Amino acid sequence: MMVTFKAMQAQEIVQDDNLPREIKIEKLLELESEARGLQRAASESPMNDADGWEDDLREIRLSLERLGWHEPKKGAATL
Repeated sequence: MMVTFKAMQAQEIVQDDNLPREIKIEKLLELESEARGLQRAASESPMNDADGWEDDLREIRLSLERLGWHEPKKGAATL
């Protein structure tokens, strides 16, 4: 698997000892939002062949989990 720029950013955030956990999570959530947007745009493109966006999202989510963050439950109240 090739390491993408977003995956490298996620690793850098997690490994930055100067950032508190809450800021790391905040930065990773921003990165995840950007990666989702890029994935969405790529999925609408006719050239959507193993573009790496899924890998980016997986790496960012794994980084969030390593920091102890869990996605909030979604329910009818969040609609």
